[in-house]
Amino acid sequence: MCGIVGYVGNKQVVPLIIDGLRKLEYRGYDSAGIAVVDDDHHLSLRRAEGKLRNLEEAIRLNPLDGNYGIGHTRWATHGRPTEENAHPHRDQSGKVVVVHNGIIENYLTLKERLQAIGHTFNTETDTEVVAHLIGHYIDTEGLSLELAVRKTVKELKGNFCPVDHLGG
Repeated sequence: MCGIVGYVGNKQVVPLIIDGLRKLEYRGYDSAGIAVVDDDHHLSLRRAEGKLRNLEEAIRLNPLDGNYGIGHTRWATHGRPTEENAHPHRDQSGKVVVVHNGIIENYLTLKERLQAIGHTFNTETDTEVVAHLIGHYIDTEGLSLELAVRKTVKELKGNFCPVDHLGG
């Protein structure tokens, strides 16, 4: 299990996401992370190994703020419970950020395919592959985020909660 919280709105995003993660911490205590986007469309990310309080300390030492964001508490399934393996994960360009609850069984095959065309991975997780695949379809096929997510989800095999309708 993992805890996932997202927010879009006019309130301060970081306290809202941290509060939501605190309520879901029982769903993942191996690591935690947050990604937020500010007024200038700059993406900032903080992650920490261990309990949520470690992420809170990382944010205290290196603050971030934005208009919208997503947070995650992790119960490790692929990869050790480290800061590097904490969600959110970025794609090759650093523009796509993904959090995920579940297991992608075919991630090694997908990872090898992406590595063969030049992708470099920074974690041991299955989720990073999802971010890279979405980013790959945006960059190489010019797909919108929505279409890239749809195409990616069709390739994933495993036990996870896909975005199955996205308005259609």
